[in-house]
Amino acid sequence: MTDTKTTTTRGRATGGRIGLLVVAAVAGILALGALSLGAGALWADGQKNDQGFVTTDSERFAAGTRALVTENLDVDLDGAGWLVDSGDFGKVQLEVASDREEPVFVGIARTEDVTSYLRGVDHTRVTDVEADPFGRVKASYQRESGNRRPAAPTDERFWAASTEGRGTQTLDWRVKDGDWSVVVMNADGSRGVAADVSAGARIPFLDELGWSAIGAGGALLIGALTLIVFGARPPRDRSPRARPRGVASAAA
Repeated sequence: MTDTKTTTTRGRATGGRIGLLVVAAVAGILALGALSLGAGALWADGQKNDQGFVTTDSERFAAGTRALVTENLDVDLDGAGWLVDSGDFGKVQLEVASDREEPVFVGIARTEDVTSYLRGVDHTRVTDVEADPFGRVKASYQRESGNRRPAAPTDERFWAASTEGRGTQTLDWRVKDGDWSVVVMNADGSRGVAADVSAGARIPFLDELGWSAIGAGGALLIGALTLIVFGARPPRDRSPRARPRGVASAAA
């Protein structure tokens, strides 16, 4: 009877220790995730440019046609428009640098307007952009032939945001719902477009997010270590100790 009770008690103690170690492992994984998120947010916050945008590396895009245009960018804020319209959240920035002497134009507009503007114009669509493990970027292009010369892009009024000039041009745009396309071309509509392009977004709460995540990760890590200590500690032997035979005989 006593042996059965002792075995049951030890089994429960062993099960409890295993449970503590499992919880500690889960807490440790969550802690590493939170610490990684915090470190990444703080790193990104330190990479902001002078205007407060977190930007990608500049990549080269080129084509022998009259324009470079992105695929349709489908923006669906799903009711979060109020967040985008308030403060700096939702602002994006494009930086386009041309090494040619002619002025470069960059604009963003509704896809339907861009499609109408470039109908019958020889232009190149950027269909896909991929980065390999070594940081090299490969873009896929699709040429759409045409013989019509487009009107100067600066004369059009459908652009949601645009800029043109020699050297490096910076375009700021607040994200809106809808289908959008980005166009890069020579300001006079001539053939042969080549530019280095980088994109950025303004995310004002990176610093707060980083430190909050690191704090939460540190607390989870301490909790996980505490659980490991309690789970790995051997249980105390609570079974009754048998009397030595000599003492029992003397008592008799």
